Amino acid sequence: MIGENGEQLGIMSSKEALRLAEEAGVDLVKIAPTAKPPVCKIVDYGKFKYEQTRKEKEAKKKQKVIEIKEIRLSPNIDTNDLNTKVNAARKFITKGDRVKVTLRFRGREMTHMNNSKHILDDFAQALADIAVVEKAPKVEGRSMTMFLAEKR
Repeated sequence: MIGENGEQLGIMSSKEALRLAEEAGVDLVKIAPTAKPPVCKIVDYGKFKYEQTRKEKEAKKKQKVIEIKEIRLSPNIDTNDLNTKVNAARKFITKGDRVKVTLRFRGREMTHMNNSKHILDDFAQALADIAVVEKAPKVEGRSMTMFLAEKR
């Protein structure tokens, strides 16, 4: 049992705790209901909820949401086009986002899937100074994907 000003009141029955709360004109709130014995506090419930939501909002402000940006390539991409895509990925990574590089195969390109892995390797090599391969290239259906993340 914790009092209104944060002082320890010791272990007591729930009836006694409720009586103390009613005398003070405030509510009895279970702070840690799973603890043995449960921890309760004498506090104004409206004020308690307000401060709890304010703390949650402060915690959310400090969070950074990491987005996943996707860059699509094809197996017969030219070097200049690849460089353009690398520059776009570099911009995303420096902003703090993760990049999903997808190599899409269409029609007869499917038969030469194993020869196209070098494109993703070149892509990762071009970004090796700022990025690290988070998930290695992996074939999923008609595409080969790889994830890149910022170096720490």
